[in-house]
Amino acid sequence: MSIKVKRFRAQPMSRLLEGRGELGSLMRTAQLIERAQAHLRAGLPEELAAHLHVGGYRAGRLTLIADGAAWLTRLRYEQPRLLERLHELPGFEAVQGFTLKVRPVRPARVPLRQVRRLPARAGDELSSCAADVEDPRLRQALERLAAHAEREDEP
Repeated sequence: MSIKVKRFRAQPMSRLLEGRGELGSLMRTAQLIERAQAHLRAGLPEELAAHLHVGGYRAGRLTLIADGAAWLTRLRYEQPRLLERLHELPGFEAVQGFTLKVRPVRPARVPLRQVRRLPARAGDELSSCAADVEDPRLRQALERLAAHAEREDEP
């Protein structure tokens, strides 16, 4: 039994993203959604615009996402004006309404940096220990560790 292997040539990324395949279609949809979001945000007050995100398009409805219930309530009042504004954009004439959702945005947590201090006396002890060790790798490791000790000449 023989297995035939199809050999595909590598294609430039731009061709894949702009092509007729699924990836090209996905990229075009993402660009349309990004355009709609920018256009809708431009027509809203600044404090509300920062909380509006366009989530997608399905069955004639554009999904609008707010990061809090209070902002979503304000968006509900703006729906007729937003729909009018959206119809100004080419390609969005078929949008019949909005699906509104709340999805709180949680900022990524930056791990707290733990700063450890090595007293000068401990550094001296490590240095004297390193002087007595015969293994060169262990001696170097102890000397590197002792170099982190606080010295009087440092602030």
